[in-house]
Amino acid sequence: MSVLADFSIFPLDKGDSLSAHVARALRVIRDSGLPYEMGPMGTSVEGEWDEVMGVVNNCFQALRKDCDRVYVALKIDYRKGPSGRIESKVRSVQEKL
Repeated sequence: MSVLADFSIFPLDKGDSLSAHVARALRVIRDSGLPYEMGPMGTSVEGEWDEVMGVVNNCFQALRKDCDRVYVALKIDYRKGPSGRIESKVRSVQEKL
């Protein structure tokens, strides 16, 4: 089984520059050991359902400590079968260009 989650998480009460808060969430993702790809508008993470949802929750918990309002946008693609889709989905499209 493979779950791909693409999500954005950031505070709404910390001004215009949010990179320090986004970096805090990204450290949580990195430290999880799951495969991930950061993009300009969100980060994709791949793993089992409970692992991925745990990472999203841990990011939320890290930000809520000092943020009064946290925005989370989450998209999930579940598919039975092998993992590695975080790279293979992109590669499949690039091969067709």
